[in-house]
Amino acid sequence: MPKRTANDRAKDDGPAGKSETPAKRRATKKGAKNSANDEPAIEESEQTNEAVEPEHPTNSGFSMDVDSEDPKEKLFSFITEEDIAYEEDCLRSPYTLKCWLRYLVHKQNAPIDARSFIYERALKELPGSYKLWKAYLDLRVSVLLDGKPDEETGLRRRQRDVRDPEWDVVNFCFERSLALCNKFPVIWLDYCVFLMHQCRPTQTRRTFDRALRSLPVTQHAKVWKLYLKFVERVGGETAIRVWRRYLKLEPSAAEDYVNLLVSLDPPRYAEAARVLASIVEDPKYNSKNGRSQFQLWTDLCDLVCDHANELDVATADNVVSTASEKLGIVDRLDVDKILRSGIERFTDQVGKLWNSLARWWILRGEYEKARDVYEEAISKVMTVRDFSMVFDAYAEFEETVLSTYVEALERKNSGEDDDEHEADLDEVEVDLRMARFAKLIERRPFLVNEVLLRQNPHNVPEWEKRIQLFKDAGKPEKVAEAYTQAISTVTPKKAHGKFHAVLISFAKWYEEAGDYANARETFEKAVKIQYKRVDDLAEVWCQYAELELRRKDTTKAREVLTRATAPPRGLKLNRVVYEDDSLTPQQRVFKSLKLWSYYVDIEEAIGTVESTRAIYERILELKIINPQVLLNYATFLEENNWFEDSYKVYERGIELFGFPAAFDIWMLYLTKFIKRYQGTKVERTRDLFENSVDKCPPKYARNLYLMFAKFEEEHGLIRHAMRIYDRATRAVTLEDRLEIYQIYISKATEHFGLTSTREIYQKAIDALPDRQARDMCLKFAELETKLGEIDRARGVLAYCSQFCDPRMDPRFWETWHKFEVNHGNEDTFKEMLRIKRSVQAKYNSEIGFLSAQLIAVKQKQEGATAETSLGGVPLPGSMQALEAEARMLQEELDEQQRVQEEKERAAPGQNTRVVGFVRAATTERKPPSDDKHAGVSSAPAPQNPDEIEIDDSDEDDGREDGPNGVEKREIPAGVFGRLAS
Repeated sequence: MPKRTANDRAKDDGPAGKSETPAKRRATKKGAKNSANDEPAIEESEQTNEAVEPEHPTNSGFSMDVDSEDPKEKLFSFITEEDIAYEEDCLRSPYTLKCWLRYLVHKQNAPIDARSFIYERALKELPGSYKLWKAYLDLRVSVLLDGKPDEETGLRRRQRDVRDPEWDVVNFCFERSLALCNKFPVIWLDYCVFLMHQCRPTQTRRTFDRALRSLPVTQHAKVWKLYLKFVERVGGETAIRVWRRYLKLEPSAAEDYVNLLVSLDPPRYAEAARVLASIVEDPKYNSKNGRSQFQLWTDLCDLVCDHANELDVATADNVVSTASEKLGIVDRLDVDKILRSGIERFTDQVGKLWNSLARWWILRGEYEKARDVYEEAISKVMTVRDFSMVFDAYAEFEETVLSTYVEALERKNSGEDDDEHEADLDEVEVDLRMARFAKLIERRPFLVNEVLLRQNPHNVPEWEKRIQLFKDAGKPEKVAEAYTQAISTVTPKKAHGKFHAVLISFAKWYEEAGDYANARETFEKAVKIQYKRVDDLAEVWCQYAELELRRKDTTKAREVLTRATAPPRGLKLNRVVYEDDSLTPQQRVFKSLKLWSYYVDIEEAIGTVESTRAIYERILELKIINPQVLLNYATFLEENNWFEDSYKVYERGIELFGFPAAFDIWMLYLTKFIKRYQGTKVERTRDLFENSVDKCPPKYARNLYLMFAKFEEEHGLIRHAMRIYDRATRAVTLEDRLEIYQIYISKATEHFGLTSTREIYQKAIDALPDRQARDMCLKFAELETKLGEIDRARGVLAYCSQFCDPRMDPRFWETWHKFEVNHGNEDTFKEMLRIKRSVQAKYNSEIGFLSAQLIAVKQKQEGATAETSLGGVPLPGSMQALEAEARMLQEELDEQQRVQEEKERAAPGQNTRVVGFVRAATTERKPPSDDKHAGVSSAPAPQNPDEIEIDDSDEDDGREDGPNGVEKREIPAGVFGRLAS
């Protein structure tokens, strides 16, 4: 590295190094007195500047006694022995910021004047340093302000009076800093805040304006935030003008401007209303406070209504701007127009806006205009809620006006008040006001009805209510007008409700008035209207005929029904479908069963049998008959002794209708046929029954087969009845099969004896489900037991055991257990237990099946209980607990089976004891063995307390044996059936 020369060191010292001499540097080392030779000259020049410019008390920026005899001595006193090194460093590098900052850190505990002296020297060398100016200004401000800023005002506590010259000194320091640092917003903000403490609004406002002109627009938001706080404190015209400038930059702050205008003293309600009007009329305006357009409209309504008389005050420079448009000078705010535009805009809140508009006219004293607004509102609102709001306000207004007039009239009559306006009052005007109020109350139900009809003009029930209101009011002209208006307004295809009922009611109203001509004319018009449904037109025709019948004119009634049921011209009848909406109701009404049913009822009442039959036949030809009408037809023929024709009608109905409708027809047909002919036409009756059960669904076959079998029992052959019962067991559903088998068995027992039921039992067991087959097996086994066929009964029980789980069907196994105890021996009992174990093992092979069984057992024993959980333990009765219990049971069974197999392998043929079986004799004791166990008596075998003593002798209990040792028993009488008699 090359050695540095004196010239290089001189270059590093900067411009100041060129003027320093070695002698001067040596003098600096000796003391600070010789190191600041130029400072007195600077101070003298500053004193001179102060004398020339008296508005700046000092040019240096820090206070010093100007009358001192030796200013240099005063300045040198700020430098101590400890500062020599820092002074030399600063003299060597006066343009290096770090040197000055280190010096300032060293002097941080020195007096204010000493530090200000260093700051002034540093800023003389580095006048554009932001750090130096910021630290210096904070130091000077700390002398005048103390404490933390207030949360509301943002200002600090003053330590000196505002008339102290030091405030001007600090202001001059800020001005000096801004000469070169005018692009730093922090200095501008500190300066503005400092000025706000001095109660100088004009100077502060101009400083804010200078800051906005000096700083770029991206930093204006920081200035405007403080600027707005300042003008809010100042208030008056200054605040208004500054806020108008700010709205040009930030139109979304218009709401804050409105709040400011209302809070001023005096408030500026007119301008606030204009600003709000410009906001609500701007569709692009977005509230920064999250308020909706309707909320802003509500604020405007409240403002103009609460201060109606103060809105005529206009300012000469009323310029309001929004994001989308700019409103010029407005002399007067058109509140009526603004509120009406809000009514058109906010259709869901028109009630409140109408009330606001009326209230505005009331506050201005324009009562007639307010009344006009209320009348207009109740004639235009579309909802009952809005109507209720407007009507209640209207009624309250009328009541208030009426009470005011009554009180004024009382004062006038008593002579207490001599007001000129009250002098013109009389009782006639008060009566007029009272009549107007009473009329308004009477109109309420009509007005509500009008609102609902404006919502939906096709609402037929509301039209009926309106007509009824006029009827109750006793206004026939209004009733006719309402009927006419309803008929002309409602569109039949869009009608909500029964539109034809209005026309029928209109005709009946004419009929009640005795105007039959208009009633017929109304019906003639009604039958030409294209209704939404054909049934509506049919109802109109029926009521038309009723009108003629009430007048005792049966001929015209028949003519009306004949016209109604006549097929349309130009259409093929087989192509007309009743549900075809492409055709008009007039073209399809001739296929209306409702109309034909009414027609046939009229003919039955006033016509002949032939004419009635013709109408019924016409209904059958059109294929619009239903089962009820067909049964009526058959009953009508039967009542007139046309029995065979009635049977033909039944058969035609059966061909026309399928099941399930045909089932009722068959039941009625067969019942009446059997009742009439009894057993005289057996073959024909059998044919009818065969036809009825042919292709009959299993759901409806039960009653038909039972009726068939009963007929054979009463009028036919028993064997035919048995065959019918057998056919019924295969034709009915599974739900009815058990009942059929039970009836079949009872009938077979009754007619052929008990032995004839074995085959039936076998078929039933094969055909029935497992649960029903179990019951049937038990009955079969009981039957065989009664007949003495013990082996057959045991075989039935063994067969039934394969679908009887020991855990789910304990009754079956108890029955078998009792059977073996009563009729079996040790071998049969062991076989029963073996079968039971094998069946149980089969059902236990699947955990899921066992779980389902356990669930069923739990539900039967305990019912529905509330489940609780403790510490993660499975809930009792839950699937997890049941599966765990099933596994435990399976493990126990496996263990028992394993132990049993080991015992059998250890001593084959010796394990003859069966659990649960009671031996017939006492257990023999083992004799003592002759080998190593000799001399030791064996322990006595355990005795069974429930033993049954059975003698080993061949003697019977008093029973007699027949030849060859065959036992004689009495044969039950049921074996022979009817043969026993």
